[in-house]
Amino acid sequence: MTAFLGAGALALTACGSGGESPGAASAEPTETADAAQTADAEASGSLTVWADANRAEVLADVATDFEADTGIAVEIVQQDFEEIRDQFVSQVPTGEGPDIAVGAHDWLGVLVDNGVVAPVELGDAAEDFEQIAVDAWTYEGQTYGLPYSIENIALLRNTELAPEAPADFEEMIEMGEEAGTEYPFLVGLDPNESDPYHLYPFQTSFGAPVFGTADDGSYDSTELAMGDAGGEDFAAWLAEQGEAGVLNLNIDGDLAQESFNDGSAPFFLTGPWNVTAAQEAGIDVAVDPIPAAGDQPAQPFAGVQGFFLSSQSENVLAASNFLVNYVGTAEVQTALYETGGRAPALSESFEEALGEDEIVAGFGEVGAEAVPMPAIPEMGAVWDDWGASQAAIIKGDGDPVELWQKMSEDIAAAID
Repeated sequence: MTAFLGAGALALTACGSGGESPGAASAEPTETADAAQTADAEASGSLTVWADANRAEVLADVATDFEADTGIAVEIVQQDFEEIRDQFVSQVPTGEGPDIAVGAHDWLGVLVDNGVVAPVELGDAAEDFEQIAVDAWTYEGQTYGLPYSIENIALLRNTELAPEAPADFEEMIEMGEEAGTEYPFLVGLDPNESDPYHLYPFQTSFGAPVFGTADDGSYDSTELAMGDAGGEDFAAWLAEQGEAGVLNLNIDGDLAQESFNDGSAPFFLTGPWNVTAAQEAGIDVAVDPIPAAGDQPAQPFAGVQGFFLSSQSENVLAASNFLVNYVGTAEVQTALYETGGRAPALSESFEEALGEDEIVAGFGEVGAEAVPMPAIPEMGAVWDDWGASQAAIIKGDGDPVELWQKMSEDIAAAID
């Protein structure tokens, strides 16, 4: 598998860690000259990769193999994951950024708008990855990264208190009440901001995605789909759950985790980050699909992590080779999964992980049917009003449909 970038990406001004001349790479030599040029490019220069502590160790081994095979040294520079995006945006234009960096797919709107990333043509290799992983890293019709993991929430179940998975939300609450625990169901919320991320699968089950989609499946920022009738139905449901005490804004993420771990509820809507603590507390945990509250599937957001290329890299061919033919292999994708505990993006490693670990399998199966977190910049205008309005509706601070309609109008105005 070999990745080729578009001619426009290859012609960008270079400033990275050394390698082939971008002008030469974008020329159209003969087959023989092209082969020689590619060989020269892959046998010289160096690469710099930014990675967080969890990924750096695995990548160091990959770098060793890559240098042995190609003669190109790869420097792994450890960075705080939370700072990578902003540092990348600020440093790449100055010539100080890396060739490759680890990141999350929902950074793409910012990265592309700032002109700091180059598209990657995966070619036939795209078929080797889970579809949602490729979709997540596709922005405005182009793929901008090599994905390696998929992360999403699902329903944790205490099997002692609830031996079977519920078919829908109503049945889950009935099972929770029959268990005789303090809470039938737990999800961490916030008194002022609710938690649109965790409640999103219930919203989608009412046919109210945050944005509509274009013909190619990408998000359409001109269509705030959750402002439609499905969103109003969801708002009415939120008010009902708030009045019944099923959704409790005074139970934050920490209290929800603590309560589930001490056996105070049979069900907990959360991510893989809370599984280990539950197991250490002696809970026999199962991971189930999220039960729908409406008449459509409950689809959570999926976050897909991967590696993207700098638009200013001088060694684009080598960087592409490093990503697609090394990081994109089953051996490396599995090693990254074993380090991070998230379902792999590569299908071969994904299937292997699902067969070995029931917890990963549960989250992976839910994630395969999830929807990518919107990467478009307009998403930044959504969260605040969305969360505040949800909280007001749950608290009963007005007519739920009117509050939802005002939220939709305010978000649409902010986007415009």
